[in-house]
Amino acid sequence: MELRMIRYIIVVAGMLCAYQSLAQDNSVGKTFYDTRVVNGQSVEMSNEGVMKFIIGHRFGRVNSGSYNFFGLDNSTIRLGFDYAIKKWLNIGIGRNSFEKTYDGFVKIRLMEQLTTGNKRPVTIVYHGSTAYRTLKPRTDDIPDYTENNLFFTHQILVGKKLTDRLSLQLMPTLIHRNLVDDTNESNDVFAAGGAFRYVVTKRFTISSEYYYVLPNQIGSQYHNSLSLGFNLETKGHVFQFHLGNSRGMIEKFFVTETTGLWEKGDIHFGFNITRDFKLRGRKY
Repeated sequence: MELRMIRYIIVVAGMLCAYQSLAQDNSVGKTFYDTRVVNGQSVEMSNEGVMKFIIGHRFGRVNSGSYNFFGLDNSTIRLGFDYAIKKWLNIGIGRNSFEKTYDGFVKIRLMEQLTTGNKRPVTIVYHGSTAYRTLKPRTDDIPDYTENNLFFTHQILVGKKLTDRLSLQLMPTLIHRNLVDDTNESNDVFAAGGAFRYVVTKRFTISSEYYYVLPNQIGSQYHNSLSLGFNLETKGHVFQFHLGNSRGMIEKFFVTETTGLWEKGDIHFGFNITRDFKLRGRKY
């Protein structure tokens, strides 16, 4: 079912690609600073032939105190590589130290916002990912079947650049978990995400994202994810510094398994460092 859906979307995107290429000169430019808002994906896509290397780092909770150096003694890391097969088709892989999880994703731009007319007022991107947890079970009572460790995400990212400084994004999200810890939890989790970007200077922006999980789907120990980011661009690098109540850096973790609360000081400091490499295609 998952593979069939991805194939269908790729075919639809391919049909739209030719039409999109005719209108590239009328695009509004960057809606977001980079391909990630904070933890989640943005509507931004890398240019064709660009490989992106991303180091994601999240420290422990600030309220853990001076003994843990306010969270800096503990950390979670994700190493990832993204590649743009086409400007409208990006893929990526990554490895998370949290639960020793591997992930892969595809992003397909279905529509790009244009500066002229009202026929294409927003950018629409499909994002689909698969995560595989390799952490050994906590007890021998849980069979370590491959299918039990698989998780799937489907998102439609809808972004709009309102002004040269302000951009907004909506992220309706579906996460499927093959195995859940509690029978009261749902295998399919629906969430509504929202994000914004505000340009302070040419190279410095502020961004934020929030994911609201619809009621009665996850355990009471889990909460909605809220993150705030500060982004700095230098030649060839993007530095993103974050504060948030989520430890994980893929949708399975920060949408359905966030345990921290901002009002209790359960805040993680973190950062992403991004480096782009041009492997093929035209210079831009």
